[in-house]
Amino acid sequence: MNDPLIIAGKTYSSRLLVGTGKYKDFAETREAVDAAGAEIVTVAIRRTNIGQHPGEQSLLDVLPPSRYTLLPNTAGCYTAEDAVRTLRLARELLDGHPLVKLEVLGDPSNLYPNMPETLKAAETLVKEGFDVMVYCSDDPIQAKRLEEIGCVAVMPLASIIGSGMGILNPWNLRLIIDNAKVPVLVDAGVGTASDAAIAMELGCDAVLMNSAIAHARQPVLMASAMKHAVLAGREAYLAGRMPRKLYSAESSSPTSGMIAPARGG
Repeated sequence: MNDPLIIAGKTYSSRLLVGTGKYKDFAETREAVDAAGAEIVTVAIRRTNIGQHPGEQSLLDVLPPSRYTLLPNTAGCYTAEDAVRTLRLARELLDGHPLVKLEVLGDPSNLYPNMPETLKAAETLVKEGFDVMVYCSDDPIQAKRLEEIGCVAVMPLASIIGSGMGILNPWNLRLIIDNAKVPVLVDAGVGTASDAAIAMELGCDAVLMNSAIAHARQPVLMASAMKHAVLAGREAYLAGRMPRKLYSAESSSPTSGMIAPARGG
């Protein structure tokens, strides 16, 4: 099936993006990424070494930019200023790499996005030539505003980061999807494979996750499950599900030509 994901003009065959944190070591990170079939991997610049700490093992040793598209993110930033500064550092460390994930958090207890600061940071980053993929609330108005600013993808949360609660408001996601002219990715809240499949069946262009894989009892096996769930959900969306019918049963086989029951004489 020729159905590529296109972000900032670049084509990807995988619609599953994965994080690189919370694994027991870099070796498990690489194994999970490969099992997921992911081509884009997110990197928390404030928590993961990609060269800013000389002498320490670098994530780039196991996930080289020549093979994977790195997506530096601003996890841990609570102001637009901090987020912009962090991504400027990432661009410097990655030789001018423009694709970034913006997230500006509002509350350390639930990691819900601070939308005023997110909008402010997005405006600055777009003006500076960054290709911004942005974590946001599931508010259709805010998502559209981020698109209008120039973000290359909007990423509404399904539910709170790390909660594993799945998609709590599919109706808002549909409103965002139906009105977007850029890719829409579910980011945050996915807990298991069925959550990923539902996101894709709703019409999301891709799914981004970290905790659902890294916190599974067997992360590598869960990564494989997520890969297949995203593929299945996408194919179901493209195929178009049958209409829902309440109390309207129909035989799946034609009844014409069936032998009639014998009648008593």
